Amino acid sequence: MAGMVIKPSGNVDQDFAAMMIPHHQGAIDMAQAELRYGRNELLRRIAQEIVVEQQQEIVAMRLALGQPLPPSSVAPQTAVPPMTQMPLAHMHTEP
Repeated sequence: MAGMVIKPSGNVDQDFAAMMIPHHQGAIDMAQAELRYGRNELLRRIAQEIVVEQQQEIVAMRLALGQPLPPSSVAPQTAVPPMTQMPLAHMHTEP
């Protein structure tokens, strides 16, 4: 959360990315913890989607601003077994 606190630069695009990139990275970190230790398949599916989508958005923001891409942003940091391709609305979890 501390990474989202910035001194405004006057460039709205740059400031937006400077705050959103650490925000997205925090979401990725939390999702990876769920993938490593969580057992609820619905939450694991959501976590997997978060990792993929947030990484893609970080890459897009960096590219939009001409920033270099760190090696870890190109591919997920953890290998996760493939989940069902069923849409979230159709997934059910056991109580």
